[in-house]
Amino acid sequence: MSDKKTPTERTFHVKALARVEGEGTFHVTLRDGRVEEARLDIFEPPRFFEAFLRGRDYREVPDITARICGICPVAYQMGSCHAIERAIGVFEQIDEPIRRLRDLLYCGEWIESHVLHMFMLHLPDFLGYESVISMAENHADLVRKALRIKKVGNDLVALLGGRAVHPVGACIGGFHAAPDPEVVEVLLPRVREALSSMKELTLFLAASVRYPFLERDYEFVALCPDTGYPMNLGRIRSNKGLDVDQSEFGDAIEEIHVAHSTALQSVIRGRGAYVTGPLARLNLNASGLHPHAGELLPDVCRALGHDLPWKNSYFSLPARAIETVHALALALDVLEGIRPLERTCVPVSARAGVGGHGTEAPRGLCWHQYETTDEGTIARARICPPTAQNQLAIEEDLAELALTLIDIPDEEATLRCEHLIRNYDPCISCSVHFLKLDRRIL
Repeated sequence: MSDKKTPTERTFHVKALARVEGEGTFHVTLRDGRVEEARLDIFEPPRFFEAFLRGRDYREVPDITARICGICPVAYQMGSCHAIERAIGVFEQIDEPIRRLRDLLYCGEWIESHVLHMFMLHLPDFLGYESVISMAENHADLVRKALRIKKVGNDLVALLGGRAVHPVGACIGGFHAAPDPEVVEVLLPRVREALSSMKELTLFLAASVRYPFLERDYEFVALCPDTGYPMNLGRIRSNKGLDVDQSEFGDAIEEIHVAHSTALQSVIRGRGAYVTGPLARLNLNASGLHPHAGELLPDVCRALGHDLPWKNSYFSLPARAIETVHALALALDVLEGIRPLERTCVPVSARAGVGGHGTEAPRGLCWHQYETTDEGTIARARICPPTAQNQLAIEEDLAELALTLIDIPDEEATLRCEHLIRNYDPCISCSVHFLKLDRRIL
């Protein structure tokens, strides 16, 4: 009779991730108490934006890239505007009032996207509900407040973008038109009310939600401006020594194709995976928060029982809440300071060049690089979306989490894996780049 034990294998898997944007799944396999595989499969068809931008007029790019995502179109517009402005040599000529309006537009996107994720997609995980619909049965007032705040974000985007989804108001050099003063007056009291409500909700998320524990020694990467909190401007830095100009970021990272994903995974050359997004921004730039958010942060830390830096992936929820307070407060400042503009757009003209620039999408750094021709067409385009950059870190998180799931039933363990992935608010449709062709069928 043999004493040899039969190997035990467990697999945690869902056919399609729920409450995320786009199409993906995951596979986690444990064998004899060890993690054999932890994989985030992204099977959404690639979008080919970089390919069909080639040959287009440079002025078309912001409107085209806005179609990459219906949730974070501003990030793609702002990234493309800044990168092309660098390529054609007008980046330094952008007026400060135009930059302020760009921040206002970005505030709108952060507000609507963060609130959607926090309260409709992710909070049900923490409170034990299947969806926001079932959560609303017991937390109706919370959901109503969140929806009102999200609507403010949508309306801020529409103020400058002409519409809340796939806005068309931004252009190379600035905006097509100034914000309507009458709409600004209507928005001001709503933004003030939303700011007050969001402070209350932030403290609720810190004090009343129980967060699982998963700490890792992440390399956090984000824009780090000289002053203020990052949205549109700043060098790209990390907590482990990365410090590059915007134009150098594409050389500092390597994008790698893996067989199980149509998104390219990113690593820092010579080091490996990194994390971009709310935790990275907050850990690297907390001193630049708007005073309304900065004064709230110590109370949030006390409620969580953790000072910065936060290395727990689940703390991305309160980090997003703090950022939403920041965005509302900044939006209020900009709205109150709006004056008639001398011009809404600086003069631009075609020039051959190469420009790279990233801005902070709700999910993290969204970096663009464009090469323009003398005739003003796009010769080459490269876009590094945040979810693609976070993909390898998500897989490493899954491997770490799996070690804590050995004695947990399969159904619960699978839910915990899905919950973990939602910490990153993945935007899978944004991330997809790669298509493998089988020449045997050509």
